[in-house]
Amino acid sequence: MKADMTAASATDREQVVAELRMGEKFLLTTHENPDGDALGSLVAMHEILELMGKDNVMFMSAEDFPLPYEYRALPLGDVRHELPADAEERTIVFLDCGNIDRMPVSFLARDDAHIVNIDHHHDNTEFGTANLVVGGASCTAEIIYGLTEDLGVELTRKIAEALYVGLVTDTGKFQYQNTTPAAHRMAAELIDHGVDVHEEFRRLYENVPFAKLQLLARVLSGVERYDDGRLTVSYIKRTDYEETGADESYSEGIVDHIRAVEGTIVAALIREQLKEGREGVSKVSLRAATDEVDVSIIARKEGGGGHRQAAGFSTEKSGAELVDLIRDEIAAQL
Repeated sequence: MKADMTAASATDREQVVAELRMGEKFLLTTHENPDGDALGSLVAMHEILELMGKDNVMFMSAEDFPLPYEYRALPLGDVRHELPADAEERTIVFLDCGNIDRMPVSFLARDDAHIVNIDHHHDNTEFGTANLVVGGASCTAEIIYGLTEDLGVELTRKIAEALYVGLVTDTGKFQYQNTTPAAHRMAAELIDHGVDVHEEFRRLYENVPFAKLQLLARVLSGVERYDDGRLTVSYIKRTDYEETGADESYSEGIVDHIRAVEGTIVAALIREQLKEGREGVSKVSLRAATDEVDVSIIARKEGGGGHRQAAGFSTEKSGAELVDLIRDEIAAQL
């Protein structure tokens, strides 16, 4: 049984299917700082179009590499960091991207671009020429899984493994509120098509570099709590990366440890960026531990985005300013 696509109109689905069937040349991309769903969806769509005999290339900014170690087993060796010479002739397929500004490459946002937008963010701006936005889907990978039947493509092990990465990461190992019966049915079929659950778990959540453990220790030792614990916050400074030898990508998933603290409604990890030219800019990862607060509302107000329970944004505000801002936003929603 394929994913439930009833949240999107039949017309939207048919239009996207027609675009993928009739088009010959595609450029696939996703949002900056990609997560497991973004990357898994990218690989899966690339493989699907390959099986359909389509000319398609994956594009991501070089600034997003190296990827977090959790995702380096995905087959992304063919990703291009420069646009192909015939880019203007290609249909651009955005995957898991709620807002076109989340892949800040001016070419992709040009007025005459022909865009297919496939996503599950409830606040997607529907920026595409054709849009398939299914807010009730657990992940974008679930939407792509549903499209395989419409496109007449049989699941291969490679596609199944990529889709499983998107599913298991965006549902928080099947713990978040977006874990639906459809998500579990999808997982069962992916396993039937060759996914080794234990191996995928080890790749994503075990074999942790020691430097990441040291970074996590610093984050946990710096936890601050506000408003009777409703907001739990910690920080990563540039010096923390330098002194532990950790890559910036090692911050992936650390905010979930903060979210798990008893009494927390919203967790925030404020991390300074290491990349050249990003001095003074911090990335803020927000997680909601309950359904009382929609953290995507907070992120959108600061130029970011995400889901009700997981969102983020970049900012030049100080830590103290951010704490005040988040506290006020939580109070406004409660």
